[in-house]
Amino acid sequence: WPHAMTLAENLADLEMHARHFRERRGFTYTVLERSTSEVIGCVYIYPVGSPDADRSSDPIEHDASVRSWVSALRAPLDRPLWAAVTEWLRAEWPFEHVAYAARP
Repeated sequence: WPHAMTLAENLADLEMHARHFRERRGFTYTVLERSTSEVIGCVYIYPVGSPDADRSSDPIEHDASVRSWVSALRAPLDRPLWAAVTEWLRAEWPFEHVAYAARP
């Protein structure tokens, strides 16, 4: 992130994501450590062309834009998270062409 979010900024961000979820305009998930409920990262799923989608996604070639991150302390989990989300999208979501940057 470019800067640490204030409590008020974080609350506004959470409220926006909750509103998008309710309106089925976008879906944001917090990724938690099962045993401790510690936040590992986040996953964002938005229709291509929406204001919150990755701007590099081509709406002609993709129907969904997916981004994810893990905290610096959990960096080794970035690729496993990407793989799990990729499989989840394939198995459970109605998208045919997802823009989600591959991990090495």
